[in-house]
Amino acid sequence: MKTTALITAFLAGNVAAFPNMDKMTAPLAARAYEEAQQLKKRAVDPPQGAGAMPLVPPPFDAKAQRISTTGAHKWVAPGPNDERGECPGLNALANHGYLPHNGKATITQYIDAVTSVYGMGVDLATFLATFGAVVDGNLLSWSVGGKPHTGIGGSHGNYEGDSSPLKGDLYQYGSIGKLVLSQFKELYDMQADAEQPNYNLDVLRDFRGKRFQESIDKNPKYVYGPFTGILVSQAAYTFIYRFMSNKSEEYPEGILDKNTLKSFMAISGSDDNPKWTFGHERIPDNWYKRNTADAYTIPYFNTDVLYFAETQPEILSVGCNQGKVDSFNAIDADTLSNGAYTANQAASNPVCFASEFAKAELPGLTGLGSVALAPLTKTLNGLTSGLNCASIGSVNTSALTACPGFSFYGGPNAKVAKGAIQS
Repeated sequence: MKTTALITAFLAGNVAAFPNMDKMTAPLAARAYEEAQQLKKRAVDPPQGAGAMPLVPPPFDAKAQRISTTGAHKWVAPGPNDERGECPGLNALANHGYLPHNGKATITQYIDAVTSVYGMGVDLATFLATFGAVVDGNLLSWSVGGKPHTGIGGSHGNYEGDSSPLKGDLYQYGSIGKLVLSQFKELYDMQADAEQPNYNLDVLRDFRGKRFQESIDKNPKYVYGPFTGILVSQAAYTFIYRFMSNKSEEYPEGILDKNTLKSFMAISGSDDNPKWTFGHERIPDNWYKRNTADAYTIPYFNTDVLYFAETQPEILSVGCNQGKVDSFNAIDADTLSNGAYTANQAASNPVCFASEFAKAELPGLTGLGSVALAPLTKTLNGLTSGLNCASIGSVNTSALTACPGFSFYGGPNAKVAKGAIQS
């Protein structure tokens, strides 16, 4: 398994701050040099993938990319005490034993699982796993489900957000864990007549724009935040193709066909009568991940967000509905960042703006002081250093708290908003 050298600074700082972390992080530090050399190479040879497809076909290695779904990794349905949540990719990892079956995992376990099974870059994996553990967990671990302060299920407003591809908005359906079959059908039918169905980035880009507008049209308390919207919400779309498509010698960049999509989304039944079963996401048999030489890194993700924004520029507009459908008001980046980012700067490097906002927001989210947060912020600064991000000293959260649907720790359930329209 590949783990990350990018958390070396995090290891050193957090071992001192949290003594129990040393055993967990020792294997990561041991492999730091090898990973650093690979990252240096990729700095010279930038990540493939500007646009809907890689600039050149990534390499394919059947032996290295085949993911086991048998033996120790045979699919097992979650039991009554196992936690599952909003992320289909993480649910599938828990169902196949790549994450603990109970759905609760450490930072290291998350990094190892998503890099080894999906081919996520160690920089992006470390950012997402570490942020989740600190903001929504116990600093060292967190849950793929859970409630406020234990996992993704209670992270509405700080990590998870509205306008998901397939899950319902919190105040539209009263739950962030419910897959809305009408949304699935809309995506599914976008390739209904295709000779070779493939839910690639072009398809998902169009679908992303539709879902953004649908939340405005149907959720009176729709909130689209700097981190939850610009960054995490986009990931929910790009990750579908980038991680779930099945790679092959013929299609090394991957094909995401109908059956593969249904398997990862826990959908069974016919095209006319699909059925969804909560927590039953499955990695298909005979499925091949990304090649590690084509890892999906932070810069790679940034190019995908910009690609989405070429035809869907609204995805870079932070804002919210004002308690009624179709009442969306944008909130300027300059206001949110207290002058650190103009609207143009935020739009030209959305990952910088969103990640820097999230880091500046950490004291308010966690209640921790700068000393306790120093190891995390130092690590996160290192992970995005290649993007030359301008830092945000302080954030104007009052601009967000004025949104009727905003909260730092919402979900997994809430009261349906008055005037909400359900499909």
